[in-house]
Amino acid sequence: MLPLILKTAAVVFALFIVLRWFERAQVYHPTREWLADPPVPGRPPEDVALVTKDGVKLHAWHFKADASSPRSGIVWLVLHGNGGNLSLRGPMFQTLLSLGVNVLALDYRGYGRSEGSPDEEGTYRDAEAAVDWLKSRGYPPAKIIVHGESLGGGVASYVAASQEIGGLVIQSSFTSVPDIGSEKFPFLPVRLVAAFRYPTRERLPFVKVPVLILHSRRDQIIPFHHGEKNFAAARDPKLFWELHAGHNDYLLSDAPNFFTGLDTYLTRYFPCPPTSP
Repeated sequence: MLPLILKTAAVVFALFIVLRWFERAQVYHPTREWLADPPVPGRPPEDVALVTKDGVKLHAWHFKADASSPRSGIVWLVLHGNGGNLSLRGPMFQTLLSLGVNVLALDYRGYGRSEGSPDEEGTYRDAEAAVDWLKSRGYPPAKIIVHGESLGGGVASYVAASQEIGGLVIQSSFTSVPDIGSEKFPFLPVRLVAAFRYPTRERLPFVKVPVLILHSRRDQIIPFHHGEKNFAAARDPKLFWELHAGHNDYLLSDAPNFFTGLDTYLTRYFPCPPTSP
């Protein structure tokens, strides 16, 4: 009887380890390969070295807004999705710069030129280091907008619920990792063994700054209803903007609409003072 119990326990433990490995492989897809540097023609970024509270060194890019822009006091913190690294996201940075804002974008630990290996708590520490750096550079908290794309939405919701910032943008993101995991893999005990949560929908009721949710009905990776549920959970003031492209091709086929959504959010919740005659 005892050998059978031990064998069963060994099988269950092995299955648990395999499921944990599989979960990590689904959640994080970091790459070290560098595609483009500088990413935006004519707008070379400042290379920024961040150090997290647990001592991990991160790489980030800081793009300055045009000095003449009426939005030059606003900074957009980009928390990207689970794949690639900063060098793949030049078109997004260019779109944000065309809004007239400053941009800070970082690679999480384990991505691009950042040290370490990614995990949920680590990505939270990474984002905190970025917010701290922005404040140290003189950006007022009320002018810091945190934008989370896909996986980054889970990180951004943590920042907005725990840090003093000015606005939150969640793009094409899930309500939580267990929610999306159980939908993608209904035959696996996702909710029982999940190591990563990123519970965005649970956090949104505690976010007190203006929220923008962007999502597409054509999103083939994170279904549209995740965006709807996140929007329903968020407090006012809030704005929902529907994208019209797949999860990763919004800047190829839907760039004007994406830009308009961001511009509408800024105009509504971060109006610029009138210019002197």
